[in-house]
Amino acid sequence: MATDLDVLVLGSGQAGVPLAARLAAAGRRVALVERGDLGGTCVNAGCTPTKTLIASARAAHVARTAGRLGIRAGEVQVDLGAAMDRKDAVVARWREGVRQRLEAAAPRLRLVHGPARFVAPREVEVAGERLAAPVVIVNVGARPAVAPVPGLDRVPFLTSTGALALRALPAHLVVLGGGYVGCELAQLFRRFGAGVTVIDPSPHLLAREDEAVSAALEEVFRREGIRLALGAAAEAVEGGAGAVRVRLAGGAVEEGSHLLVATGRRPNTDDLGCDAAGVALDRRGFVEVDARYCTSAEGVYAVGDAAGGPQFTHSAWDDHRILFDLLLGRGRRTRDDRLVPHVVFTDPQVGVVGLTEREARARGVPFELATLPYSAVARAVEVDEPDGVVRVLVDPRDERILGAAVVGAEGGELVHVLAALMQAGASARALVDMEMAHPTFCEGLQSAVMTLERFALRP
Repeated sequence: MATDLDVLVLGSGQAGVPLAARLAAAGRRVALVERGDLGGTCVNAGCTPTKTLIASARAAHVARTAGRLGIRAGEVQVDLGAAMDRKDAVVARWREGVRQRLEAAAPRLRLVHGPARFVAPREVEVAGERLAAPVVIVNVGARPAVAPVPGLDRVPFLTSTGALALRALPAHLVVLGGGYVGCELAQLFRRFGAGVTVIDPSPHLLAREDEAVSAALEEVFRREGIRLALGAAAEAVEGGAGAVRVRLAGGAVEEGSHLLVATGRRPNTDDLGCDAAGVALDRRGFVEVDARYCTSAEGVYAVGDAAGGPQFTHSAWDDHRILFDLLLGRGRRTRDDRLVPHVVFTDPQVGVVGLTEREARARGVPFELATLPYSAVARAVEVDEPDGVVRVLVDPRDERILGAAVVGAEGGELVHVLAALMQAGASARALVDMEMAHPTFCEGLQSAVMTLERFALRP
């Protein structure tokens, strides 16, 4: 058994790789275990492949609709195979970058390939070898969850992973799930030329967001020809390859050639042997951790998707920064001391940070809501991308920003202006008083906040 280790990291995701590399650079003897491809979900089946394909789909959409700007582009033809080849090349590039970073940390960092399973506290078995260390970091990630819909086990279906590897365009893609993943893939395949239907039991897409945010995206989806079957749960699935049928509560039936199940994610802890390590899981299988990433087992920490909480790459990367400092005895931040923005990379983008209006009302938090349609932003009109809305919640007591949502062109970038002000604890007046270049999308943030009486221009 290898016992000459200081740290054992399970998983090469966006927390595991930088933790392993930095701890090795700090003098620790580290082993990093990975059962699959280097890079975790983000590189292999999440951010990198989806955003690369979304860029191709947007190019097709812009070319197809260029007539609105006085440009005749002719017939648009999508080469799905070429788009997938480009995606694969970008994935391979980032994966190679991970490999090079880990190799640069040798000899203090050892990479071990194979599935790990706890066999005792702070001890795992990998491909017949046992590894033990006083510090173990669990970064095993998550994978698509499959909703328990009757008949689904007898019908061929895609998860997000399979959809990102298609080489032939579906005639009609039926998407179960109107969350972040379902919405991004629905629009992507629609812009590639597939018929698309999105089914979700909630009355709106992106059910966690405020209704006004969802409504802005739904308007665009319907205009682009995406059928929305909302407010009715899927009760049964039937059919076979090339012909699937989904029966909804109330009796309606949605049909298509392919079925994509995008109904959430589940942690990769079911075969990790957490019982043997004394690591407690919650009812959904996520590792239970405190604010400092400590599990129920001494010396064992969990970060990233498997630790529950926000299922975002940037959250996992921030997990690594916080835990690294804590392990070196110099950290003050904890898992609870952070602001977590998120972006849905639809078109228009949906960028959100802080409290939603619904959350503020539920918690009894006083707020003033500033809102501005994107069509009132000069830049949005000039580039003919007027879809969306800016919403900012301001605390009436100290004028600090409580939360914001930006639905619109570059909304994922713009929301970080507001996030920076929130992180700094600055007043929304800082946004009002700054001089902004014209014409920019950022002016819309300022104009939105100035719709509040306290910030309005007066004679």
